Formats: sequence, C-alpha cells, structure tokens
Amino acid sequence: MAKSMTQGSPLKLILQFALPLLVGNIFQQTYNIVDAAIVGRYLGTKALAGVGASSSVQFLVIGFCTGTCCGFGIPIAQRFGAKDYKTMHACMFHAGLLTVIAAVVLTITCAFLCPTILHMLSTTDDIYQDAYIYLLILFIGIPFTLLYNLLSAILRAVGDSKTPFMFLVFSTVLNVLLDLFCIIILKWGCAGAAIATITAQACSGILCYIYIKKNFSILKLSKQDCQINKNVMLIMISMGIPMGLQYSITAIGSMVMQSANNGLGSVYVSGFTAGMRIKQFAMCPFDAIATAVSTFCGQNLGAGKIKRIDKGLTEGIIASILYGLFAGTILIFFGGILSTIFMSADETDVLAASAKYLRCLGFFYWALGILNVCRMSIQGLGYPGRAIFSGFVEMVARIVVSKVFVPIYGFTAICFADQSAWISAVLYVVPMCFLCLRKIKATRKECL
Repeated sequence: MAKSMTQGSPLKLILQFALPLLVGNIFQQTYNIVDAAIVGRYLGTKALAGVGASSSVQFLVIGFCTGTCCGFGIPIAQRFGAKDYKTMHACMFHAGLLTVIAAVVLTITCAFLCPTILHMLSTTDDIYQDAYIYLLILFIGIPFTLLYNLLSAILRAVGDSKTPFMFLVFSTVLNVLLDLFCIIILKWGCAGAAIATITAQACSGILCYIYIKKNFSILKLSKQDCQINKNVMLIMISMGIPMGLQYSITAIGSMVMQSANNGLGSVYVSGFTAGMRIKQFAMCPFDAIATAVSTFCGQNLGAGKIKRIDKGLTEGIIASILYGLFAGTILIFFGGILSTIFMSADETDVLAASAKYLRCLGFFYWALGILNVCRMSIQGLGYPGRAIFSGFVEMVARIVVSKVFVPIYGFTAICFADQSAWISAVLYVVPMCFLCLRKIKATRKECL
C-alpha cells in the first residue's frame, strides 16, 4: 500500500518506514553470512578467499545498479508527494527504459572484462579460478539485480517498504536453500554459490513484478504514459546516473584497497572477507534509516513542507549515531567470536585478522551512520551531483591508505582504510547537507 510521509511525526514515520527495510536488510545480510559460512565450512578458506577476492568490484557494479535505481526513485517520490500522478507514471516508464539499457550494457561489458578485473585486483593464482567463475556468473545475473532494485525503489518512493521486504525475505530463504543444494549436494563449488544467488534474485524480481501489476493500481501505466519524453528522460538520467556513480566512485577506492589486501596473501583475504560480511550485516540499520530519511525528504520536498525535512533529517542523524555507538561496541568486543561463523577455531591466523579488522572498525562506526543519512538526504533533496563528491572523498582516502600506508604497515593499514574514508567524507557531507537544505528554504515557501 502506498503511504504519504507528509503528515505525522517525522521520527515515527521514518522508523516505521525503516523497520521493514531493516528486517529485509538483515535477511539479505544473513544470507551473505550463510553463503560465506557454507563456502568457508564446506569448500575451505581458499574458496572463501576466492569468493571474497572480488568483493570490491561486486560492490562497484551492484552498487551502481542499486544507486541508479534509487536515483530513479527520487523524482517518483517527489511527484507522488505532490500528487502529480501523470508525471510520476512518466518517470516510472523512463526509469524502466533506462534500466533495460543499463542491463544490456553492464552485463556484456562486465562479463567481457572479468579476467582483466581480477588481474587488476592482484588475485593470486591459488584462488583465481574460484574468483573468476563466481564473479562471471554474478555479472550474468545483473539484469535480475536491476529488476528487483528498480521495483523496490518505485515501491519505496510511494511509501511502501513492506512489499520489497516480503520479496527480499523470499529471495533470502530461497538463496540459502539453493546454496545448500548447489554446493553440498550438486558439488558445484563457488559456481554453485553464484548460481544460487542469481536464481533467487531472478525469482524474486519476477514475482515482485507480477505482484505489483496485480495489486498496485496507482503504479499501473497506460499507453499514454509509455511515450519517450526528452525532458523526463533527462531528469531521470540526472538523478539516477549520479547516484550510481557515487556508489561506483566509492567502490573504486575499495577496489584499490582490495588489491592491496589481496597482495598480502590468502590468510588476509579470508580474514578480510569474513570481517567484511559482519561489517555489512552491522550496517543494515544505517542503510534502512538513511533510505527512510531520503524518502521522507523527497516526499516532503514535493509537498513543499520544508520545515518537516529539517526535523526529520536531524532526528534521523541522531538515531544513526546512537546505533553506531552500540554496533561499534559489539564489533570491538565480540568481533573475534562472530568471525568463527565462517571458519573453525583452528584457523587462528584468519580469525585474528578478521577480529583485528572489526575491532578497528568499531571505534569509528558512528561516523558511517552520519555519512549514510546525510548523503542519502542530499540525494532525496534533489542534489545527487553534490553527493557524488562524498564518494570521491572516500575513494581518495582509501587509495592514499592503500598506496602509501599498506606497503609500510601491511594489514594494519587495511584495518583503518574504511575509517579514514568515513571521517573524510563526513567532514564534507554534513555541512553540504545542511547547505542544500538552506538553499531550498531560501527558494521555496513553506506549504502549510
């Protein structure tokens, strides 16, 4: 059901909207953890390293897909808030058209460049084959990733975060079952893990489309809606591409960091992979709150209720900081214990590397909450280009640490690369967020 966020308590609306997103993200990250655990336990730590060796480039490509679709959702949220359903439908059509084009281009390009990418990441020979087959299959599944993310972005734009949650849960459960079947029974190795992932995404995206078509009349398009309009096309490109690039630019820094870490050997690749899975799980509330605040900003901007944006943004930042302090404490004191999910206690070197990585993250985890909320809010306010620069700052910080400090301090420098990126980006994104809001206040009248 579509839901307006232009009336009522901002914090209550944000948390209500964020809850299904949070649970859905937890299910998704639970799958990622189970996936890594199955690979690590049944195929060994080198297979785990093979799956994790390309995690940064996976984030680059999948992040671009996710970011672009989220960007497409911003004009839709604004038009929904303004109750301009005709333009909203036009935005939806152009979002779908651009997504199809992106699916074709990305799938062909990424599949062709797969070997080159792995060599750029300094993937060692002992894990190369596992890394290659896993990454190639994931690239083939890009159209399904785009399909689900686009439909989810459209639903969230009209205030429905529950339906994407339902299909994410379905996808997660199916993914785990297929993982067990493909790896343990069929013995397909790392290829089985990748096949399970894209099969679950395909089923989820297709079923989500069927469900929307049957149950969401407000999202149904007429023939008149399905006509190419140059102005609407430019609007969708100007919102979607910058958000996709922001994710990708951030990932470039992660790729450089991954390459530096891969060069340290499979022990550190495995430790980093395990720690990263836990880090991503702990990030779920950040992503949920940030997405909720962004949708809140977009709808209220469309409705002209600028004062509500100010209040919702502030409350969203406070909520993220409080969670960041809690999650950071868990990572500091229990990171080593959590890492045993992925491997036996006998893998002492790998466990020590994972625990060290998580412990170092924990002290700065609060900064990630501020960064996510402010960056997503800038995008929700219609300034995706300004949000890109925060990704550029993150990229530069990771590259500097990877190129300058990793050769000197080794894995210790890797453990502080993310935090350097977060703090650097926060110093830019917080004042920019409130500057954008101030600019909107100066140019628009409050709609009471």
